[in-house]
Amino acid sequence: MAGSAAVTRNTLRRQIADALRDEVLAGRLPPGTEFTVKQIAEQYGVSATPVREALVDLAAQGLLESDQHRGFRVRVFTLDDFRGMIEARTLIVDGIFRRLVERGTAPGCGERLVSVRRRAEEACRAVQSGSLEVLIGYDLRFWRELSGLVGNTYISDFLHRIRVQCWVFAVPHLKAAPDLNAGLWSGHNELIDAVTRGDADEVRRLVYAYNQHSLDWAATLKTADA
Repeated sequence: MAGSAAVTRNTLRRQIADALRDEVLAGRLPPGTEFTVKQIAEQYGVSATPVREALVDLAAQGLLESDQHRGFRVRVFTLDDFRGMIEARTLIVDGIFRRLVERGTAPGCGERLVSVRRRAEEACRAVQSGSLEVLIGYDLRFWRELSGLVGNTYISDFLHRIRVQCWVFAVPHLKAAPDLNAGLWSGHNELIDAVTRGDADEVRRLVYAYNQHSLDWAATLKTADA
């Protein structure tokens, strides 16, 4: 019975962590929001233990900051943080595609490419409709599955973590912008087409354009904040 209780607690831990991450990504828990273990436990109607573990997990992922006396707070990322994320993301993605070009994808990737393409199509539709929350979900899955083609979970997990942090920074700014679509990238279909063809030059061009789009968008935020 003790083992069953541990499984239940770990399941709750993951569910709570996933739910809170989604709330942060959707902007319903904006940067700087503070809360305690007790508040979250009461909100979800569960005991404090899985809540505390879930919050510690999110803090380890860089999404929350903990304070011994005040509980937890949604992390506030700065423009410099965002630029650092883009630099890290660039190096990782460049490495992923270099690996794909030099050694090919991991075995059995045909069906996975089909799945990645579906994510790309859904992400592009979300951009066209201005559905930010839907876009975030498909964009994260797109990049997670695409990076997974190299067959190295350490790489895909690290990229996923950075991408989540990028969205946490971007969401409040995108929601406040008069033109939401101006800040969104919609090259998912073109990128998966180039990867499928094995067109290394086109992949590099698209990835460069993607990262430059993020930096150009960040530059407009700096101008607006000045």
